[in-house]
Amino acid sequence: MGGGGGGASVDPKTEDDKVFYALGLDIGKNIDVFGLQPNEAELVKSGLSDAIAKKKPKVDLEVVRPKIFELARKRQEAKAGSEKTKGKAMVDKAAKEPGAQQLPSGLVIKTLRPGTGASPNENDTVKVQYEGRLTDGTVFDSSYKRNEPAEFPLKGVVRCWTEGLQKMKVGEKAQLTCPADIAYGDQGRPPTIPGGATLVFDVELLEIKAAAATPPTAPPAGASDPHQPPAPAAKK
Repeated sequence: MGGGGGGASVDPKTEDDKVFYALGLDIGKNIDVFGLQPNEAELVKSGLSDAIAKKKPKVDLEVVRPKIFELARKRQEAKAGSEKTKGKAMVDKAAKEPGAQQLPSGLVIKTLRPGTGASPNENDTVKVQYEGRLTDGTVFDSSYKRNEPAEFPLKGVVRCWTEGLQKMKVGEKAQLTCPADIAYGDQGRPPTIPGGATLVFDVELLEIKAAAATPPTAPPAGASDPHQPPAPAAKK
């Protein structure tokens, strides 16, 4: 839970132990948006313990509940703002690299290996290999690791990809540096991609398959399907 807290850690030994421990992990990930400090984490654990033990609550939950959502919103905005500040520095640096091209949307494209084939349009379906990274270099998705190229309609992915792939030719490998506004926005895609995150993709355009008839439904926010390319960011 964010900054963590005191208390002895219990190692899961049996299969049931592992299930209950995993339940705790899941709860922790669901409240990661709060970025809890150690003293705040202790209060959360106290409330959880009281609820499990069916003790009389120390506060009126129905009265305080709206404040929970307000706190989550404020902390998410603050975290997204911090991510955008870090991301802007990366975008500015990428735009100054030799051979880089910055589009009006803020997307920076740099060719790593030229291609000689055709370029797709937004109605096409493409086949690619790619790796996605955060500003700190953390790889959050990679078709290379799966050893399985991805196929998707350009209308079914984040704007960064829709714009970037249309600037590429078949056979080309390029690096796309994507500001949050044309990636996953302030919401991000927890727990993998934080709100406000600038993303860097290395993309190889292998093939233009055909015009897409109907774009697939994007995974819900927060879902993690390693076999899906970047889905459209949720609209505000």
